[in-house]
Amino acid sequence: MAAEAKEAGADGILLMPPHMWLRFGMNPNASFEYVKDVAEGADIDIIIHLYPATSKAFYPVETLIKMCKEIDRVKCIKMGTRVTSIYEHDVRLLRQECPDISLITCHDETLCVSWFPGMDGALIGFAGCVPELICPAREVFANPDKHTLKEAQDWSDRIYHISQAIYGGGQPSGEAHARLKETLVQRGIFKSALMRKPVLPLNQEEKDWIAAGIKASGLEKVDMSKYE
Repeated sequence: MAAEAKEAGADGILLMPPHMWLRFGMNPNASFEYVKDVAEGADIDIIIHLYPATSKAFYPVETLIKMCKEIDRVKCIKMGTRVTSIYEHDVRLLRQECPDISLITCHDETLCVSWFPGMDGALIGFAGCVPELICPAREVFANPDKHTLKEAQDWSDRIYHISQAIYGGGQPSGEAHARLKETLVQRGIFKSALMRKPVLPLNQEEKDWIAAGIKASGLEKVDMSKYE
């Protein structure tokens, strides 16, 4: 699939662990060999998708460093650690050992908090839902010399309400994706919030919870007719 992506014109890929590792775990050396094989077989740049530290498919920081130093096609790590102490430790060590590697967060549900260690950006579905909040917030966190901590906190406060409405304090899931889609409908961007089963439709209480989050975050309805 990576080779086909390159043939189609892709500059790089986001490489997730094989799904079976989540349930059964893996040989300690398997993740390095996996990334190396894809890099050599497809000859394409790679963003490594790091799964949560609580999962069996998590790559220890020593493995990440080895990937970054020995596999030239590894250019970036999408940090999905989701355990704050491990996240910050690993980010700091990766910065020290692999300064040329980009580090981005995928913590949709705690976005601004996860930017504090000095990340290069984010790769999140949440950004497509409320870009008018996330893009200026990113500008503040990316340029701390030009902005104040109060500005960062203010943007975080605005993002918090809609983030809670979608993620409820937990990491992304099928239900969170349904709530994200409902948010896009309520904002006038999508016409339907239909999800494929086994994800079920939201009930009215959940829809009202999203509406409250939209209001608390100060988000306006989008007039899509301007883009037709």
